[in-house]
Amino acid sequence: MRRKWNKKPVVLAAAALVLTASAFADDAMAYFTTYSSATGSVTMDLGFTETVPEEEVDAEGKHVRIANVGDYDCFVRVKVFSVIEVGYEPSEGWTQGSDGYWYYEPVLAAGETTPELLITYELPDASEEGGTDEFDIIVVQECTPVVYDEAGNPIPDWDNVIISEGTE
Repeated sequence: MRRKWNKKPVVLAAAALVLTASAFADDAMAYFTTYSSATGSVTMDLGFTETVPEEEVDAEGKHVRIANVGDYDCFVRVKVFSVIEVGYEPSEGWTQGSDGYWYYEPVLAAGETTPELLITYELPDASEEGGTDEFDIIVVQECTPVVYDEAGNPIPDWDNVIISEGTE
């Protein structure tokens, strides 16, 4: 004896499943087809740290100041190279390091200039053996952006320096 199969509950269940699935179809289609686009351009200027040495020579010696003309605060240091003996008369804030550099200890704010570091020298006598009437005092200055330690204190990172040179 063969049993008669009732198709009505199966058709109703299939119709309910299709209706339920179609209720969420818009959200699913929106997820897979939504996109956005943009046109045009925007120039971003993140700024830069830049310092410029200001040097003036007179009878006292060579007066060196470092101006921070960049966008960010920085630390600066100066090293002097010369064939003649030089001396230093630092203003407040300058300290001599063991590596031959003179460090300006406070943070040099953007738009500010360091106090003077005076480099003194005696003119060599050109008539003496090995004497010369021409010489250069080369000032190399470096700056590094301010970084902060774990406690929030500003510290220099001298492994990341920006160099500019001035000669006279």
